[in-house]
Amino acid sequence: MDQHCPSPMKATSNGIFQGDNPLDFALPLAILQICLVLVVTRGLAFLLRPLRQPRVIAEVIGGILLGPSALGRNKGYLNAVFPPKSITVLDTLANVGLLFFLFLAGLELDVKSLRQSGKKVLAIAITGITLPFVLGVGTSFILRGTINQGVNTTAFLVFMGVALSITAFPVLARILAELKLLTTDVGRMAMSAAAVNDVAAWILLALAIALSGDNLSAVVPLWVFLCGCGFVIGASLIVPPIFKWISQRCHEGEPVDEMYICATLAAVLAAGLVTDVIGIHAMFGAFVIGVLLPKEGPFAGVLVEKVEDLVSGLFLPLYFVSSGLKTNVATIQGVQSWGLLVLVIFTACFGKIIGTFIVSLLWKIPKNEALALGFLMNSKGLVELIVLNIGKDRKVLNDQTFAIMVMMALFTTFITTPLVMAVYKPAKMPSKGDYKHRRIERKNPNTELRLLTCFRSSRNIPSVINLLEASRGTERGERLSVYAMHLMEFSERPSAILMVHKARHNGLPFWNKSQRSANHVVVAFEAFQQLSQVSVRPMTSISSLSDMHEDICITAEKKNIAMIILPYHKNLRLDGSFESTRPDFHLVNKRVLEHASCSVGIFVDRGLGGTAQISASNVSFSITVLYFGGHDDREALAYGTRMAEHPGVELTVIRFLVESDSSEEIVTIHTDAATLVSADEEFLAAFRTSISDDSSIKYEEKTIRNVSETITILRDYSRCSLFLVGRRPNGVVPLALSQRTDCPELGPVGSLLTSPEYATTASVLVVQQYYDKLYATSPHQRDVASV
Repeated sequence: MDQHCPSPMKATSNGIFQGDNPLDFALPLAILQICLVLVVTRGLAFLLRPLRQPRVIAEVIGGILLGPSALGRNKGYLNAVFPPKSITVLDTLANVGLLFFLFLAGLELDVKSLRQSGKKVLAIAITGITLPFVLGVGTSFILRGTINQGVNTTAFLVFMGVALSITAFPVLARILAELKLLTTDVGRMAMSAAAVNDVAAWILLALAIALSGDNLSAVVPLWVFLCGCGFVIGASLIVPPIFKWISQRCHEGEPVDEMYICATLAAVLAAGLVTDVIGIHAMFGAFVIGVLLPKEGPFAGVLVEKVEDLVSGLFLPLYFVSSGLKTNVATIQGVQSWGLLVLVIFTACFGKIIGTFIVSLLWKIPKNEALALGFLMNSKGLVELIVLNIGKDRKVLNDQTFAIMVMMALFTTFITTPLVMAVYKPAKMPSKGDYKHRRIERKNPNTELRLLTCFRSSRNIPSVINLLEASRGTERGERLSVYAMHLMEFSERPSAILMVHKARHNGLPFWNKSQRSANHVVVAFEAFQQLSQVSVRPMTSISSLSDMHEDICITAEKKNIAMIILPYHKNLRLDGSFESTRPDFHLVNKRVLEHASCSVGIFVDRGLGGTAQISASNVSFSITVLYFGGHDDREALAYGTRMAEHPGVELTVIRFLVESDSSEEIVTIHTDAATLVSADEEFLAAFRTSISDDSSIKYEEKTIRNVSETITILRDYSRCSLFLVGRRPNGVVPLALSQRTDCPELGPVGSLLTSPEYATTASVLVVQQYYDKLYATSPHQRDVASV
C-alpha cells in the first residue's frame, strides 16, 4: 500500500544529530526547493537580460530545467529534492502565490480604460482572439487524432482554442516598457487590446474549466458556468462600494490602516474559496476581486507594495517549477511529435500575427506598426501556463501535448522582443535645428524661457519649486514655461504597471482636472502654477536607468527646451556632507550632459529657501555668479541676470582676473583662447551696460594669483542662497582646480563648492551651455570650449 500512497510528511525534523534526514520533512524540503528555484530562475534572468527578455522566460526555462527534462533525468536528484510526496505541499504554496499574483494582475487591469477602448482596439482584440481560437480548434482535431486520444472532446477543443488565443497582459506591459514603447500609439493600442483579450480569455477559461469536469452529466457544466456568472455579478455589486469606502478613508502620504490590508487579503482568499467550491479554479475569484478594486487613491498602490515582493519573488517561481515538473521535453520524440510542435507554433503565430496585421491595415494603421502590433499580441506568459496546467490536472492534456504547448508558449514569447525591435523603431530623435532657443543666453532675453526640470523623489521638490520661482523673472509669468518630469525606474514589479497607468497622460496641463492624479508631487506643482501664473506641465519618465537619459533628451528636443535641470545624484545628510544612495543616477546625469541638444544644469540642493515652498512675496535669495570666462560661465550669468529680474532676488557677479605676472601654480594662458576672451569681454560689456541702473545687481572684479586665493575669496560669499557656476570655465585657475575634482560632471568650481572642505549652506547650480557649430563664430571657439 505504501508504494502507491506515500505516507504524509511531518512538518519539521528533530535535526541531523538525532538521526533525522531533513529532506524527509515538509518544511526543510520546501525551504530547499524555494531556495533552489530562486537561484536558478534569478541566475537565468541575469543571463537573459542582454537579450531584453521578460523575466517570465527565465522562470519557465528554470522550471523546465529543474524538472524531468534536464536535471530530473537523474532520478536520485528528483527523488531527493522533488519526491512525489512533497508535490502536494509545493503545489499548495505555488497556488497560494498564484492566487495573490492574479489578484495583482486584476489590479493592473484598468477597467475604465477598457470602456474607453475605441472600435479600432476592439476590432484588433476580437480578431486576435477569434482567428487563433478557430485555428486552435482546428489543430486540436489533428492532435486528438494522433497524440492526445481518448479525452473529453469539447473540453479539449476549448482548451486548445484558449491556449492559442491568449495574450499575456503583464508580460506584454513589461516588453513594451523594455522597448520604450509604453507611451507610443502602438504601445497604447497593444495594452488596451491585450486587456480586452485578457478578460475574454478568462471568460473562455472559466467555460473550459466548467466543461472539463469528470461528471458526464451535461447539466453540471451549465450549473458551474451559471454559478460563476452569478459570483461575478454578485461581487461587482458588493465589492466596489466597500472598497471605495476603504479607499476614501486612506489619504495620500499617511500610513494605511493595517486592518484594511488584512480585510482585503482575507476577501481575496474568500473569493478564491467560493470559486473553488463552484468548480472554477480558486485564482478566478482572486482575479475578479483585483479587477473590481478601485484604482484611484493610495490604497491600491500600498496594497500592491505590501503583497508584490513576497508573491512574485518567492511564491510565484514555485508555480513555474510545479509546471516544469510536469513538463518532460523528452516526450516530444520522433518526426510526428516535432512536426506537431512546428504545426502548433505556426498556427499560434499565424493566427495572432496575421489576424492582427490584416485588421490593423484595414484600420489604416501603417504597415510597420501593424506588424509590430501582431508580434506584440503574440506574446504568451503566465496565463498560458495556468491554462495548460489546469488542462493537465483535469486530464484534458496528456504529457506529450502539454510539453508541446509549453514549448510553443516559450518560443512565441521569446521571439516577441527581437521581432518588434526589427520591424518597429519609433522616431527616436527629431531632427536638430527645429528651434532656436536651445540655451538661456540669447540676443533677445525677453523671449519665452522653456525649462525641463527633473526630480527623482518628493524630497527636493520644495527647492526645485523655489528655484523655478526665482527663474520666473518679472511678473509677466507667460515668459516661463516649465515641464516637470518625474524620473521613475521601471522594474518587472506589478507596481510598475500601476505606475504606467497613472503616467499614461504625459505632458497634460495641470488644469485638465479629468486626468489629474491625486499625487502630492503634482499638487505641489499645481499650487506653484496657481500662485505664480507659470505654465507647469507634469510628465513622467518610466524607464530603466540605462536609457533614462534618452527619455530626458527626446522630451527636451520635442518641447523646445532651453535648459534641462537635473538633480545631483548625491543626497544631503544632516551633517552637511553628501552621500550617494543611487550611484546609477550619476551615469544618467553624465549621459544627459553628453547627449542633450540644449543647455543642462545640475542642481546640488542644500535646501534652497528651506524645506517649504515659498510664495512669491516672501522670496529673498542672494545669488552669486562666479565668472571665470567661457561659454558655460556666460550661460550661468545669463541665467543669473534673468533671476535678478525677480523683486526678491539680489545678484552678485564676481569676475576673476588672473594677475599676468603670477607664475606659482599657474601656466600661461593658451593662445587659442584669445577669441574666447574677446567674446567674454563683449558679453560682460553688454551686461554691465544693461545693469547700470539696477541696484539689485552688484558686479565685482577680483584679481587672483593662485587656487588658494580663489578659495579664500569664495569663503567670503559662503552665506549666499545659491551659487551659479559654469561646468567648464575657461582660464588657468579652473584648470589647476580641475586636478583635484572627483566629480567631472560638476566641473572644477562646482566640485569645490560641494566638497567637504568648503563649508556653506548655499545650493549650487552647475550650468553647461549647449554649444553647436551653428552658434560658433570662429573656428577656435569650439576647441576652447572643450578644454
